[in-house]
Amino acid sequence: MIGKRKAVSLISGGLDSMLATKIILDQGIHVEGLNFFTGFCVEGHTHTLRKRPPDKPKRNNALWVAEQLGIKLHIIDIVEEYKNIVINPKHGYGAFLNPCLDCKIFMVRKAKEWMLSHHFDFIITGEVVGQRPKSSRKQVMPIVAKESGADDTLLRPLSAKNLPATLPEREGWIDRQKLCDFSGRNRKPQIKLAETLKFSNFAQPAGGCCFLTNETYSNKLQDLWHARNKREYELDDILLLKVGRHLRPNKNFKLIIGREEGENNYLEGYCQQFTHLRILNYTGPLTLLDGVFNAEEAHLAARIVARYCHGRASERVEVQIQSPNEDPRILHVTPFSPDEIPSEWLI
Repeated sequence: MIGKRKAVSLISGGLDSMLATKIILDQGIHVEGLNFFTGFCVEGHTHTLRKRPPDKPKRNNALWVAEQLGIKLHIIDIVEEYKNIVINPKHGYGAFLNPCLDCKIFMVRKAKEWMLSHHFDFIITGEVVGQRPKSSRKQVMPIVAKESGADDTLLRPLSAKNLPATLPEREGWIDRQKLCDFSGRNRKPQIKLAETLKFSNFAQPAGGCCFLTNETYSNKLQDLWHARNKREYELDDILLLKVGRHLRPNKNFKLIIGREEGENNYLEGYCQQFTHLRILNYTGPLTLLDGVFNAEEAHLAARIVARYCHGRASERVEVQIQSPNEDPRILHVTPFSPDEIPSEWLI
């Protein structure tokens, strides 16, 4: 006798994957979730650092979705494997440095591997035909299924009626008539379905769940590659790109300036790795100095940092600069005025 059919669902933390999973759960299928950690995830990093309105609690939305659905969630670190997707995407980038089609293929391939090793039967995603210009156009959806190796074990419940029947539908594990025919970028059908299913307080990320879809973030990553003359990164590199105000006065160094208490606290953890600057006689940001610099450039950096402290109108600000394994030095500087900081320094 064949036991209960089992599906693995890609859980991003957004509404679409939540709805897709619920639709399959309601058909009596056992579902477990996968959430892949790339290092570029919006979830669980800057949301926890920055102040948020009281009605927007700090949470990891993927874990929250799994809790609401009552399913097990497996969080899988793919940081190292994912580097080649970011640096050398076969299908190119979207509007910024987002390799969305390659990313989808890669994650579905990883889900297929997990499905086989755990003896599950098929894969669920929250994809909607035509929702994403790079990865969910109708003509590229077969590419995802084919190049990932998932083929017809890949089921997209929210758009299934707009697509050929998959293995779970043909075999009768799933009732195709209970699946959806959503398409396009209009999210009203998803919102209506969420209301019907009595879901509330769900996440609605404007640019998706990946920082690579963000223009400012992509500019910072491009800047990092340009400064190092090579396209590579480590996890700390891409995490720090999410935090603070970034300024590059010249190619050999840049400043990462904390914008609020949570960011200052986070940057504190990097003070053993980076030269850092602190304001001594006023309230101000903690700043990391990434790169190499001489005495004149250290003074320049101190003047920039002083611009963002509470003594920015003062003629004299005390800035402590300290490199790892060295004694701190005190610089007395006059802060830059806003119009003295060229726009091209801002990354």
